[in-house]
Amino acid sequence: MSAPTADRRPEVPRAPFLWIAGIEDTCVYPPDRFAMAPLDEHDLTEHTERWRDDLDAVLDLGVTALRYGVRWPLVHLAPGVFDWAELDERLAYATGLGLTVIADLVHYGTPTWLDGSFADPRYVDAIAEFSAAFATRYAGIVDHLTPLNEPLTTASFAGLRGVWPPALTGWGGWTTVTLAIAEGITAATEAIRAANPDAVIVHVEAGTLVSTQDAALDDHARLLRDLGWLPTDLMLGRVGEDHPMWSWMRDHGAPEDRLRRLHNEPARIDVLGVNYYPDLTPRTLVLRQGTVVQDAHDLWTSGLRAVVVGFAERYGLPIIVTETSIEGTDDVRADWVTDSAEALRELADEGIDVRGSTWWPVFDFVDWSYASGGRNVEEFGVPDDVVAERRAAAASGAKTPYLRRMGLIRLEEQSDGSLERVETAAATRFRAITATTV
Repeated sequence: MSAPTADRRPEVPRAPFLWIAGIEDTCVYPPDRFAMAPLDEHDLTEHTERWRDDLDAVLDLGVTALRYGVRWPLVHLAPGVFDWAELDERLAYATGLGLTVIADLVHYGTPTWLDGSFADPRYVDAIAEFSAAFATRYAGIVDHLTPLNEPLTTASFAGLRGVWPPALTGWGGWTTVTLAIAEGITAATEAIRAANPDAVIVHVEAGTLVSTQDAALDDHARLLRDLGWLPTDLMLGRVGEDHPMWSWMRDHGAPEDRLRRLHNEPARIDVLGVNYYPDLTPRTLVLRQGTVVQDAHDLWTSGLRAVVVGFAERYGLPIIVTETSIEGTDDVRADWVTDSAEALRELADEGIDVRGSTWWPVFDFVDWSYASGGRNVEEFGVPDDVVAERRAAAASGAKTPYLRRMGLIRLEEQSDGSLERVETAAATRFRAITATTV
């Protein structure tokens, strides 16, 4: 394997442990030809109208930083044309509260004028242009930026399974999207650094924990584990001819010249963000009716430890857990607040350079199947009765069957369809920990 490129990044001073909040910001606006509705969590959760109260609620939890989506599809109206009005107001308010904003520049969606989305030949230039414009405008206000959230999840939904634009399928589609994403991150980071030399680049990727008890699926599980590292390896210049996935990428359509360019001109990042959900990240592969199915299961803090240590040892970069939470009752979520915090403290005591943790999402959110009429769009199986309930609610527009109970603050649908914010026991537990952690 090619040598790591950590020595090419600027040194980041060691900082106190950060407690961070994240507001779910998935933002996918499909071109008209796609058979899905817009998937905009800021709109679906009413954050678009209630953002001031929501940001006040975030501050009240005792956090010092906020992962926040900038809704690229709604800001970048055309090449060279931007509408900053919404962001000017919101970012000024958030930073005025004393919150350090970590801006999520791309969260699964692209502007609709990029007709081919991540596979559009203009994509790399477009995200570089937007990144430079954002970094220039908000230098000194927002200096922490994530060029793209979760390359793995993006490639699964947009390139492998055809759920989101450009709706490609198969490993060839996965390769097309992943290669473009890696190139886009590389171009975006360089554009950001040119515009704002004080910028801190926070790369965010989903953790991968895949196993199987079926020997016939061992190779498939191994492939998924290898692919879990591949987007980050690509953008950090680690995929040369000696990399175990070089041939695989070439076999699935990656042009050699583009692979070599990524290898020779890697992205320079400062902090590695790792996303882990105890009940969703761990997957077991099983064979059902001739189809390989991923069953999600709960590994609690042992999975968190495995993911954080794995990223830290592979890349040698400072780590922040940029997303974690669990779906369930208020008490289950409160237990995860306590146990995840203790696990990260233990890792820090053992010498792992873990610098913060993010509860994501602060508020419950609307399941992504809402934009697809209720059909399951996840990689993992969802119970038939849950899918049936969601599909039955699709015609009425009711959100309750779609609400994912993962927030510190619950969303409760009212008779008029509005979503009331209700603080949970998990929020109380979280606030107590943020008040006592150094």
